[in-house]
Amino acid sequence: MRYIDLGLSDYKEAYRFQCEISEQVASGTSGNTLIITEHKSVITIGRTGSRNNIFKTEGIEILNTDRGGDVTYHGPGQLTAYPIFKLENEARDIHGFLRFLEEVGIDFLSKYGVEAKARPGLRGIWVKDEKIGSIGIGVKKWVTYHGMAININPDLKFFSFIKPCGINGVKITSLEALLKERVDIEDAKLKLKESFKEIPLLAEAVCKRQ
Repeated sequence: MRYIDLGLSDYKEAYRFQCEISEQVASGTSGNTLIITEHKSVITIGRTGSRNNIFKTEGIEILNTDRGGDVTYHGPGQLTAYPIFKLENEARDIHGFLRFLEEVGIDFLSKYGVEAKARPGLRGIWVKDEKIGSIGIGVKKWVTYHGMAININPDLKFFSFIKPCGINGVKITSLEALLKERVDIEDAKLKLKESFKEIPLLAEAVCKRQ
C-alpha cells in the first residue's frame, strides 16, 4: 500500500489528486494508495445531502461532492483519509467496505484508549452517543475514493453551522475533547496508517493484488 501525506490541503485540489490516483489504480499503473490530509475549512454536501442542513457559513466555502452521505465539515485538526483501493473478488462489497472503514476508525481510537463503536443505521464512528468520525465514499470501476474523516483537534464550533450527516440532534466530539489534552497530529497520522494495515479486510481482501 502506497501512502501519501498531503499535509494541509485545499479540498478541490485534493479531490483532483484523488481522481488522478484512482485512474492509475484502475488501470493497474499504481497499487492501492492511502492519502491522508487535513483540509482547509470547507463544508461539503454528499450525493444525498441538502443545503437545508447548512445553517450558516461565515465565509466557509460550500461544495457539492460525489461521495455518499449528507453534509459535513472539514478543517484543520481533522484527519481525512482517502483510501484509493481496487476491490476485487470477495472484496467487491460496498457495504462491507464501509464497515471496514468503521473498523479502521474504531481500531485507531483504541490506540488512544478510546472505546468507539459503529451504530446500526447510522454510518460513522461513535463514542457513546457522540460522533467522532464520518464516512462517505465513491466507487468507480471498483476503485474506491473519498473515505473517512476523524476529529483529532478541530474547532468543534464549526459543526454547529450544519446538521452533521443530516442527523437531528447529533453531538460531535474529538479526541482532544475526550482525552482533555491536545493530540499530536503527526502521531495520529501514523496510528491511522497502522490501523489501515491491521484490519483484516485490508490484509485479506483489498490488498490481494499487491
